[in-house]
Amino acid sequence: MKMFQIVLLLFNLVSAICCYKPLILLHGIMTGFESMELIKNRIEEKHPGTIIYNIERFGGWSSLENMNYQVQQLSHDFNNFTRMHPEGIHLLGYSQGALLARTILQANSNHTVHTFISLSGPQAGQYGTQFLHLFFPGVALETAYELFYSRVGQHTSVGNYWNDPYHEKLFIEYSQYLPYVNNELPTNNSQQFKEALTKLKKMVLIGGPDDNVITPWESSQFGYYDSNGTVINLMERDIFINDRIGLKTLYQKKKLKIVSVPGVNHFDWHLNTSIVDNYILPYLD
Repeated sequence: MKMFQIVLLLFNLVSAICCYKPLILLHGIMTGFESMELIKNRIEEKHPGTIIYNIERFGGWSSLENMNYQVQQLSHDFNNFTRMHPEGIHLLGYSQGALLARTILQANSNHTVHTFISLSGPQAGQYGTQFLHLFFPGVALETAYELFYSRVGQHTSVGNYWNDPYHEKLFIEYSQYLPYVNNELPTNNSQQFKEALTKLKKMVLIGGPDDNVITPWESSQFGYYDSNGTVINLMERDIFINDRIGLKTLYQKKKLKIVSVPGVNHFDWHLNTSIVDNYILPYLD
């Protein structure tokens, strides 16, 4: 009986270690890996044995580096993690980190990611006073495009996904990042960008109407303003209708999950255990 109990204990330990796929976490703008520790600790508590890689790079002011540069640099870490887990891994990004994580996926189509969770990320871009003034307090919303749609502005991460609906031509002409990763402008990488996302077993887009930073909040679910400033939801936008990056394919295969949670401020998404319990853990296996 004693030997049986030892074997059973060993089996349970192995099961605890093996049954949950590893997870990569990517923090938001002007913060660091420390800001993702609550999510990390809660997952480790609820899913014992989960291997979690909480990315430390590009914390603080360095998070304002050009997004393409960050994708290039972080891809080395990302590929190392995924190579170590050919059986599959999960990826979760918060705020700017959610957009960054998504484009790291697209840049590395040989990934082994099963589930990608975007936690309040500006997937369709950003255009809002509250967000702008957090990082550029002296810049007016209406004239921010003059800064961001310039050579200097495109050196900043915010400039790379600033999407002014009233200056769409300038956005397409000057933005070096978002129009390309959303396949609004075709490139030699367009098919790869789409195939990398359609490989996913699940994409989870989490956002909410009380975010107060991501503007419009629907950007967290690929919704965005039209040229008149009216918010158009994902299903009615060209990126979905023409399946530019595979969102329609994922939706038709029931692999796209859109989660809207009221009453959550932007700075609370990653610091709220109920968010982890109710909207993150159910998608991790």
